[in-house]
Amino acid sequence: MAENDAIPTLPKKCGPYISSVTSRGMNLVIRGIVLFFIGVFLALVLNLLQIQRNVTLFPPDVITSIFSSAWWVPPCCGTASAVIGLLYPCMDRHLGEPHKFKREWSSVMRCVAVFVGINHASAKVDFANNIQLSLTLAALSIGLWWTFDRSRSGFGLGVGIAFLATLVSQLLVYNGVYQYTSPDFLYVRSWLPCIFFAGGITMGNIGRQLAMYECKVIAEKSHED
Repeated sequence: MAENDAIPTLPKKCGPYISSVTSRGMNLVIRGIVLFFIGVFLALVLNLLQIQRNVTLFPPDVITSIFSSAWWVPPCCGTASAVIGLLYPCMDRHLGEPHKFKREWSSVMRCVAVFVGINHASAKVDFANNIQLSLTLAALSIGLWWTFDRSRSGFGLGVGIAFLATLVSQLLVYNGVYQYTSPDFLYVRSWLPCIFFAGGITMGNIGRQLAMYECKVIAEKSHED
């Protein structure tokens, strides 16, 4: 009896999810799907901003979507968003440092709005040179982390994501998949790591917020037992 009390199980109705979801594995899949579609939506919106400023140029033969984006960009961004959103809460549990700073949806929505604003600034605001643009976006990105995250794991993952995403972008440009207008650092824009860092923090916060529902369900069930 004691062993049964020590192992909480999920109830039939798991927070915002459908009533048929009864396992942690299914909750993980649903969170991944939600994060995927959020990433696809943000990719379409942000890519539209970049194209309006002529920052990104895709070859004509791959412009297939009504948003003037290569067809593979939204799925790739959605997959990356799902991985990042699931990785952040997993890393928090692994390090034993649950993230508790500003854990509410209103804060997450503000984080998304700031992230979109940073992208909008990179596409619309005229700066004297790329160095000024890079420094400004770096300050804004770090400010986003400080305002909505402040965790060491979040900062470390954000830096890692920025490095890997910039490397992938460089490889794609080098192989002619697409190109940036006026690249100033090894085929790509020097300020891209700042955008990737802010995007990692944003998707991490969304993933943490979605994961919090599962934690609440487990805690409530444990209290009932």
